[in-house]
Amino acid sequence: MRILLIWPLARLEPEWNADLGAISEPLCLEYLAAVAAEDAHEVRILDLRLHPDELDATLTGYQPDLVGVTAYSMHVSAALASCRRVRELLPRARTVIGGHHATFLPEDFFTGAVDYVVSGEGTGPFRRLLRRLTEGGDAQGIPGLWSRVAGRFTLGGEEEPFEVDGLPLPDRSITASDRSRYFIDWMRPVALLRSTVGCPFRCNFCSLWQLMGGRYYMRSIDAVVAELAGIEEEFVFLVDDEAFIHGPRMRELAAAIAAAGIRKRMFAYCRIDSLLRNRKVLAAWREIGLERIFVGIDAITEKDLAGYRKKVKVPQIEEGLRAADELGIEIFAQFVVNTDYRREDFRQLVRFIEHHRIRYPTFTVLTPLPGTELLATFDDVLVRGPDGRPDWDAFDCQHAVTRTRLPPEEFHAEYRKLYRIFRDRPGEFRAQHELWRPRPRKVSTW
Repeated sequence: MRILLIWPLARLEPEWNADLGAISEPLCLEYLAAVAAEDAHEVRILDLRLHPDELDATLTGYQPDLVGVTAYSMHVSAALASCRRVRELLPRARTVIGGHHATFLPEDFFTGAVDYVVSGEGTGPFRRLLRRLTEGGDAQGIPGLWSRVAGRFTLGGEEEPFEVDGLPLPDRSITASDRSRYFIDWMRPVALLRSTVGCPFRCNFCSLWQLMGGRYYMRSIDAVVAELAGIEEEFVFLVDDEAFIHGPRMRELAAAIAAAGIRKRMFAYCRIDSLLRNRKVLAAWREIGLERIFVGIDAITEKDLAGYRKKVKVPQIEEGLRAADELGIEIFAQFVVNTDYRREDFRQLVRFIEHHRIRYPTFTVLTPLPGTELLATFDDVLVRGPDGRPDWDAFDCQHAVTRTRLPPEEFHAEYRKLYRIFRDRPGEFRAQHELWRPRPRKVSTW
């Protein structure tokens, strides 16, 4: 079979710096490509972020038998548009959608343009689907796969137990022509590597831990080292949801990478409490090339930290920032802007970043993403599509989709200002700002 895998292009606002300084390789599609290649299928990946005008030409020129699309919530309409185009140009081709949104709200893809929907980890159901189609059978009864039966979508059964070391190595050769264009700000080109799957923490704005039911899976040391050795890029981003939870394992992995003579310039996710608990482990990683860590600081007040269930305090955050500086590791910090922010809260956030000399801050708006406790119902969602369901295009964590304390226009103006303040002058801090310090807050009145 000829298979085309698509990463869709979401609706973005160029004023906000498009993808916010990063377009990274479609790792999930490279895993699916590896699964298909194992059974001798012909596979292509079309990354519409890099090739936004090539869908029609690829469909008509390649003539795929099956088209697969991955989708976060902000990709729902774009993914459906791609499938509708497949129907128009290649009515006999099958379509399948999977990914984050399909795992939690598969019903958003139950349309005539879609034949199958994968909920949960995708490589197992995708492999089974390809084998059924190759044999001329139907897709009923495949765990984790929704298929249309008598005009209605039916789940083939609960997804099977996950085996992290049962995953194939992602097929990076399939994106060879695009690899030079994948980047995360100055890290260019950059490759992605996953050594663990899942997260044991329970932050209420995050759905990643829900994907794996709160479990944390660790790949074997040998498998991670072997994959890293095969990556050609100098820059590598360790995209574990939280890499440094298990200190002894990460120390062992660092030693194995050093023993293999592998030297990369690395970037990884790390919680503040993991950093404080595993300083010597981070020091060992610094020795083998870890240059920066992505830290979800998320909040700078005890109120928001408790509300987000971060399980850290402001003094720990400040201690962690000092520890990273002492280790010579750069902090790439994420802050979740609460929708109850006042103008003074935005100013306080700026003072905090400048006082602690955080060179690379990034921001998201508190968003009730599918799979989080914040989206238990749609009642609080203000942005709606014609069908009455949420307008998923706006769920890019850059737009407020629920009520804000400030008038919406003012909230978004203040939010955009954060990017304007820091985007053009990383590492420069205005002397006229007073040092950051907590200020008393009034209780919300709405």
